[in-house]
Formats: sequence, C-alpha cells, structure tokens
Amino acid sequence: MAMAMAMAAMAVVRPSPFLGHIDSSLGGLTCRKDFCIPNQPSRIKALFWEPKKAVEPPEMYSSLDSFTSTKINAKEESADTKKSKNISVSVVSSILEVPSGDWDECSLDATGPEQFNPFLSHGFLSSLEESGSAVKETGWLPRHIVARDEEQNILGVIPLYLKSHSYGEYVFDHSWADAYYRYGSRYYPKLQCCVPFTPVPGPRILVRNTSYKDQVFDILVSAMKDLAIKFQVSSLHITFSSEREWHALKDKGFLQRTGMQYHWKNRNYKNFDEFLMDMKQSKRKNIRQERKKIPSQNLTMKRLRGYEIKAKHWDTFYQFYRNTTDNKWGTPYLTREFFHIMGSKMGDHVMLVVAEEGDELVAGALNLIGGDTIYGRLWGCLPRVYYPSLHFEACYYQAIEAAIELNLNKVEAGAQGEHKIQRGYLPVTTYSCHYLLDEGFSQVIGNFLSRETDQVTYLFY
Repeated sequence: MAMAMAMAAMAVVRPSPFLGHIDSSLGGLTCRKDFCIPNQPSRIKALFWEPKKAVEPPEMYSSLDSFTSTKINAKEESADTKKSKNISVSVVSSILEVPSGDWDECSLDATGPEQFNPFLSHGFLSSLEESGSAVKETGWLPRHIVARDEEQNILGVIPLYLKSHSYGEYVFDHSWADAYYRYGSRYYPKLQCCVPFTPVPGPRILVRNTSYKDQVFDILVSAMKDLAIKFQVSSLHITFSSEREWHALKDKGFLQRTGMQYHWKNRNYKNFDEFLMDMKQSKRKNIRQERKKIPSQNLTMKRLRGYEIKAKHWDTFYQFYRNTTDNKWGTPYLTREFFHIMGSKMGDHVMLVVAEEGDELVAGALNLIGGDTIYGRLWGCLPRVYYPSLHFEACYYQAIEAAIELNLNKVEAGAQGEHKIQRGYLPVTTYSCHYLLDEGFSQVIGNFLSRETDQVTYLFY
C-alpha cells in the first residue's frame, strides 16, 4: 500500500520533461520551472541537503579496491589468439587528476572526431571544477571513474558526480525523491553520470577504440554499479546518453527514459534564404519580419570567436547570465570565473553572439562548436530592457546562419521550447538511463516511465 501511495505521488507531482514551465501547487508541493519542493520547510531539509553542511560517510573518499584488478580476455587485432588483459579501475576526486590528453582521446574515440562534443572535453569539465561551479560545496562531488591497462594507459573514463540534490540536470526526478521521502526512505545522495548544467546528448561512457572496447565498456558500467553499492546511494543516473548506450544499458538493469529536444538540421543550404525556402510561407514571413526588427532597433549582431572574446566580454556576459537566472526563479549555477576559464581553454570552440547598440553590449548568447554541431547554451541581456525578437535572433537565427557558413550539420539549442518548431527546429528524442538499488522502487518507477514514454511518443507521432 505504501509503495502504491508513493507511485501516486509521482503521478501527481511529476514535472513534465517536455511541456516546459509549470507554475502550480499540487499535492502539497510547489512546482516551478524545473523543480518541485514541498511547501513545508521541514521537508526541504529532508529532500535537499545543505551542501556545505552535509556530512559524508568516510567511504565517500575511498577508492574502489574491490575491483581494481579485473581481468578480461581480448583478441589482438594482429593475431588470432586471445591474450589476457588486466584492466584496473579507480576513482578520482577531480578531473585534474587525469591528463587532459588522455581524457580527450577517450572522448574523441567515443564520439568520433567528426562528431567531437566539446562538453565532454577535459577543458570544459575542468573549467566547471576549477571555477567552483561543479564541486562538493555546490552539491556536485566529482567521483570520475578511470580504467587503465597494465602499462597504466587510460582506456576509458566516466564523468561521474555524487550529488546531494537534483538541480542542474534537466531530466527531472524531484517527484521520485518525494516518493522516497513519503515512503520513509532516503533518495539523496545519488550518483549522476552527466555533464553538469548541460542538457546536451552524447556518450557518457568514454572508451578508447581498441579491439576490446566492449569489455572495457562493461567493466566501467560494473564499476559505476559497484560504486553505487559502496556509497550506499539510492540510485545511479546516466542522463542525455547516446542512443547506443541507452540500448546497451537496458540489459544491465537500467530503466529507460526518453525526452524531447528541438534541433535544426542543415540540408546542405548555401545560405539562410535557401533555408527559408524550405519552410511554409507563413513561417518564412514570420522569420523575415523578426529579423528585420533587429536593424530597425539600431542593433548590430556580431559573432565572436576565440581570441576576439576579451575579458570584458565575459564580464558583461556574466551580467546577462545573472539577469536571466535572477528574473526566472533560476539558480546561477555557473560562477563568473567559469566563463573566463572556459573561454581561455576552449578557444575557437567558443562562439559568443553579441548584440550592440552603439558601443554598448546589450545582449549575448553563448554557443560551443563541435565537430558537426553548434550547441546553443546560454542567453541574457541587460536588465530592465526589452528588444522585440532579439532573443530569437541571437539564439536561433545567428546559430543557423553560422552553421550554414561553417558547413555544420545541425544546431542544438538546448532543452525544451516548442516555439522552436516555428523557427525551423524539429523534435528529436533524448535518452537517459536509471539504476535504482531498491527493487520495489525500481519496479514502481519503471511502470511510471513506461507511461511517460507513451506520452512522449504521442507528442512525436
């Protein structure tokens, strides 16, 4: 009966992964934007730790001695005989303990050079840690997993965090935490395999391209599950995984979850006007009208790359970012230092779209450029000003134009946003995997996810 009540709680308070903004009070919870919290202050403490006051058990800092020497059989590419390989797995408390070249080789092999994902790079992830954005004090305790061979060559890595809350993930499980609480169980801490604050799909289990990469993949998955048991967490979550990982992890006890984003596809357009000719007349007319509003407001758009982006640009953009988060019940996950560090490390992979009125910067949109994709991430403008259509120009049309000029395949403009369909973006499926240690909750949440998947499928088709 209690488990049934927990399931009912999830059905009532679940934030939709695809409908966007929610602003209502249901089942004793206040739901706003991407989170649900109990109305009673006492419950807030039960659901979400105070990161700076949290007391972690001693084993939270230990390594995984229980499987630091795991043998696998691998066939050498140049011979028909099998040769035994010793693969050791360890946990590091910071990505800075892993050489950047080794991490990036794993990332590149996982995606393929032509599909390089900048968010999986050592430069981006280390910027989050060095800037104090994704660290223990903010509820993101790095616990990255590293696999090595006998010669200490790194064969695979996993970006992994021990978390004391569910913020900054964009795959919503706050109602699960509430169900655990109502049942008298603890949901936090949990393990989260992801790129913090970044709803960008891609591989999460990053393995070098060897003849035994599948075995290394399996060992890394086992390492995550063993770590979940060792830390006595409620669950392990792999969010915005690749579709391949999503299918592979189903057979390893993970629950499957789908969501929706909107991406723009480049159909070998020569210019922006050619793209517009692919759209219905009404949408084409609307986009042209929106773009005409930019020069009519005496605004000039610029796309800055690499060395063109100065410290003053990052300081100003941070003000834009804070204006966005402060005005929309948001949380400023990223520190000012993050933008400076990331900008210095990522170089030409960064594209900052800015709007100028005279000599003054009035708005900006941060993009990262991958092997075949422009990733739109953050937007902001000066406080207490409004420029009609500027958000669409800075975030969508400038990215599309840049993708056409750079001959890139697509633009990913972040989570949610059905309004993107009117501007040439199409719905795509996103994937996440969830491993819950409690079999009863796993069954209940599995049933919940099955119904949720039906809703996502209905919206698609």
